[in-house]
Amino acid sequence: MSRRRVGAATAAVAAAAVAAAPDPALAHGLVGRQDLPIPRWMFAWAAVTVLVASFAALAALWPRPRLQTLEERVVRRVPALLDPVCGAIGVAVFAIVVYAGLAGSQTANANLAPTFVYVIFWVGLPIASLLLGDVFRAFNPWRAIARCVAWGSRRLGAVADAEPLPYPPWLGRWPAALTILAFAWVELVYVGRDDPSRLAILALAYAAVQLVGMALYGIERWEERADGFGVYFGLFAALSPLRWRRGALLVRRPLEGVVGMLTVPGGVALVLVGIGTTSFDGFTNGTLWNGSGGGGGIAGFLTDRFASLGLGAENALMAAFSVGLVAMVLFVSALYRLGVQGMHRIGGRYAARDLSRRFGHTLVPIALAYIVAHYFSLLAYQGQATGYLISDPLGRGSDLFGTASATIDYGIIGATGIWYVQVGALVAGHVCGLVLAHDRALATYRNPRDATRSQYWMLAVMVAFTSLGLWILSAAASQ
Repeated sequence: MSRRRVGAATAAVAAAAVAAAPDPALAHGLVGRQDLPIPRWMFAWAAVTVLVASFAALAALWPRPRLQTLEERVVRRVPALLDPVCGAIGVAVFAIVVYAGLAGSQTANANLAPTFVYVIFWVGLPIASLLLGDVFRAFNPWRAIARCVAWGSRRLGAVADAEPLPYPPWLGRWPAALTILAFAWVELVYVGRDDPSRLAILALAYAAVQLVGMALYGIERWEERADGFGVYFGLFAALSPLRWRRGALLVRRPLEGVVGMLTVPGGVALVLVGIGTTSFDGFTNGTLWNGSGGGGGIAGFLTDRFASLGLGAENALMAAFSVGLVAMVLFVSALYRLGVQGMHRIGGRYAARDLSRRFGHTLVPIALAYIVAHYFSLLAYQGQATGYLISDPLGRGSDLFGTASATIDYGIIGATGIWYVQVGALVAGHVCGLVLAHDRALATYRNPRDATRSQYWMLAVMVAFTSLGLWILSAAASQ
């Protein structure tokens, strides 16, 4: 079969997959959409058309790799004092959130901790990282504490000859991947996820683990490999054209910074966990998971099975959601693995594991797109709650900054606007993934024809992820 016919067949199958998906609807934190200006199915066809057109344009207009060599330039010098000041602010915010969780009202909506952790931290930071660079690294509280302790120790001569332990190369970023999976489990499965005091205790425990790891293996090495949130947010920051370095602000081409970040063990798994857990959050709003009329569905079936094993109702429900969470991560991983196996057949020069790591960075913009698509309205609406929560972080009636009477403006963006943001994010994320994949293929395969042929598989993967995203957004529509 000719290359043109293969490409046409792939595009047709992918388009049919999206067109067959149900109309988009709610996901976690998303409002419903009514009276859209054009039919919903048209959005699906438009998304596939954009991807196929982008693929064709890249094949014709992008003949050589352009993103494989990082090129940065300094655009502004910044005071060296900015770094410790940002670290001190991060420590202060962490202390306030933990104190609010432990000492404040244990009503989730009245306490600062749940909104800060699940909205500002988990959803807001990835978006801020894309726009502003690695802001989390600058404000990372455990990094700031570790650096302060190390500085004090050096001044006292306590660690003059001490060297950190070598970080095991085989461990790579697996600790980071497991951290993100564990956090997603707390957010989506754990019944005590909204309990402010439990959140505060978990935050303290995580900080303690990070400090021990940094003490053993070195601050920078541990942060780059094992600090789950530092690595995860750092991936999104690598998509940004901005990079902050001590004493300087640098600029680079967008997407360029992420190219070499996932070649270590566990790096690809981290991104797949991010996509899979976000997908599961949306999936749990749908009929397939919950059943029609509030009964049955996969969740009901699994819960009944676990209850029959002697688990209580609460534990059986958590076990069912745990199975669903892991299953979705494995499903997403299988989609990517399928594309890698297809590329493995082209040219025959590279093992599947090698290709998986070489092209893993192409998934990073997709992971960010899923976050925006599924949580944008949560950030737009519930994020406004920070206005009154910072004045009354403990939920005891204080008004520290005069904003305790502020309310959430649900008219800040309409349902149609949210829908445009969701679909736009999914399409933009997948187009960026195609750009990164095409550029890496040109650098990987000696024969340009093989490079193009390999990308039929990546196009299929990108369309599959687009289909999955649109279908999950539509899942709640039938409830």
